[in-house]
Amino acid sequence: MAKNSSNKTGKDKGKAAKGGEAVKTIALNKRSRHEYHLEERFEAGLALQGWELKAIRAGRANITDAYAMIREGEMFLYGSQITPLISASTHVVAEDRRTRKLLLHRREIDRLIGRVQREGYTVVLTALYWKGNKVKAEIALAKGKQTHDKREASKERDWAREKQRLLRRHNKDA
Repeated sequence: MAKNSSNKTGKDKGKAAKGGEAVKTIALNKRSRHEYHLEERFEAGLALQGWELKAIRAGRANITDAYAMIREGEMFLYGSQITPLISASTHVVAEDRRTRKLLLHRREIDRLIGRVQREGYTVVLTALYWKGNKVKAEIALAKGKQTHDKREASKERDWAREKQRLLRRHNKDA
């Protein structure tokens, strides 16, 4: 389902979500916010194996290079790394960078296919989080930023920080 611009994964850590389940962040992809203009966000489930779930609980997920692609009408996650635990099962060959299937509704996949193929968007993973006892992925439709866009964004961030300092200093004197 499509999400609006409010982000429940970063700031509302541990608070109750819409359905009453707790939302707790596993991993954030801060680089995606720096490298891309994020336009529309989607929540997707992940098809995981047992050892991957145990490794995620132990905090061994890395999503900095993760992106999603459409293959044969389905969405798959590439580049995410879940490092297996040492005590992983002996009868399973644990591959840390394997391709994982994203679970989305058909209409969401069709919408993503259209935007990616016609309008030149890419789909990046922005966050992994727990929703109840399930691992969810937040993916976003994104367009790459130019170098001047990145500089402009950092200037705006710096100015906002400086403005807050000035306001705090001014309010102390009053």
